[in-house]
Amino acid sequence: MVVDKSPISGTVLEQFVLLAKSAKGAACTELVKQVLEAPGVYVFGELLDMPNISELATTDRKYFNTLELFAFGTYKDYIANKNEVLELSPAQTKKLQHLTIVTLATKSKCIPYNTLLIELDIKNVRDLEDLIIEAIYADIIHGKLDQKNSQLEVDYAIGRDIRNDDINIIVNCLQDWCSACEGVLSCVENQIHRANTEKNRCMQRKTEVENEIVNIKKTLKTQLQERSDGTDEVMATDSRESGSSGEKGKKSQKMKGLKILR
Repeated sequence: MVVDKSPISGTVLEQFVLLAKSAKGAACTELVKQVLEAPGVYVFGELLDMPNISELATTDRKYFNTLELFAFGTYKDYIANKNEVLELSPAQTKKLQHLTIVTLATKSKCIPYNTLLIELDIKNVRDLEDLIIEAIYADIIHGKLDQKNSQLEVDYAIGRDIRNDDINIIVNCLQDWCSACEGVLSCVENQIHRANTEKNRCMQRKTEVENEIVNIKKTLKTQLQERSDGTDEVMATDSRESGSSGEKGKKSQKMKGLKILR
């Protein structure tokens, strides 16, 4: 799941940040109302850092609390702290519910309908699905409704503001992730070393086998040559012996012939 901040939201927010530089008193509280109603604005941290807005924490606490609620909180937080924040208009209510879906999406890729119904304080699935579809069309999240399994599958969600206290949690999370990556890298390097060692062993064994084959071939060739030479010698001896026997026979016949003539 990809988490990112919408560039359109940032552009609209910049306009309110510029206005907040000079806004005072009632103008400042009216600015807060407008930014909470404004379509496309879903991050508020930069506005909260403005000095004139920060002063609302002491002059108009409910406005400041409401802005913090939209920056960091969820609809369930609104229900639990209604006395400390402004009463939300229908548009503001829907925006906070959308932001609540975003928060849930950062924790799980698949969000059960039952969880959404409770977190958003919605009574039926039809209204829930309509709200999710509106969030998808508003480009707050990307995903699909899995009606068969009664869940929302999220592929993308915009980023939300984080509190300063959450930075240490994020740092620790990143450190744990880096440590896990180092562990995986070390394991991979060990596997590579073992694979290279095994490869070298196999190559050495292959060379030894090839040398043995060459030696066996040489030995066989020598043995065949020796057998061939021995066969030639035997054949030559037999030939000589045959020749000698033939000459003796002829001489014997001649001697017999001479005796007959006498």
